[in-house]
Amino acid sequence: MAVIHSTTMSPGKLELLADWLPSRPWYRGTKPSAAALARAGGFRLDDPEGEVGIEFMVVRDPSGGAPVTYLVPLAYRGAPLEEAREGLIGTSEHGVLGRRWIYDGAHDPVLVAQLLALLAGRAAAQHQNESDVPDPTVEVRGAGAGVPEGLAGTGAVTDTAAATVVGVGPAGRERPAPALTVARVLEPGTADGDGLLGQVLAGWTEADGTLRRGVFAALREA
Repeated sequence: MAVIHSTTMSPGKLELLADWLPSRPWYRGTKPSAAALARAGGFRLDDPEGEVGIEFMVVRDPSGGAPVTYLVPLAYRGAPLEEAREGLIGTSEHGVLGRRWIYDGAHDPVLVAQLLALLAGRAAAQHQNESDVPDPTVEVRGAGAGVPEGLAGTGAVTDTAAATVVGVGPAGRERPAPALTVARVLEPGTADGDGLLGQVLAGWTEADGTLRRGVFAALREA
């Protein structure tokens, strides 16, 4: 179970993201400021080993004129992870845990493994801000039905104009392992089309208070 500490982080998450977001291929604004970025939703997953903090954070950025809502999966670690160095967002001093290395979760094997476990029905979404409280608003469609056994990550991580595609495997099958897509620019709706094995649907809040739901992640046949 992840413990959510009521404490400070310096620099804060939004400060780190204000510097990092404009470097992403899927970013659509101008350079934001930490003051302009706003939290708009999200949830957490538990690391079974209790070592890595896992958060799927939704942030809203108005810097391009019309606000854009982004999904940033974050992995919090107590030491640097060499294999994920390309995904390092920055470091921050946590008021309880000390220095934390914060990674874009698409590059972190623990976060990817737990996202696959969620899609397979072997993990449950947790409340973003409360310890040991499930988040029933997070919906998994296709849980356990079409998700192959033995998937793990991460393979190649490829950013597109609206998402990040993570290679996962091995699947223990003759066919290639599926591809895991993590949405970056959030839009209302659901995933469909050929090869869809499962999807995670969750909500966020628009600038005017409107509640939206859309695809946070999807698994498809390669």
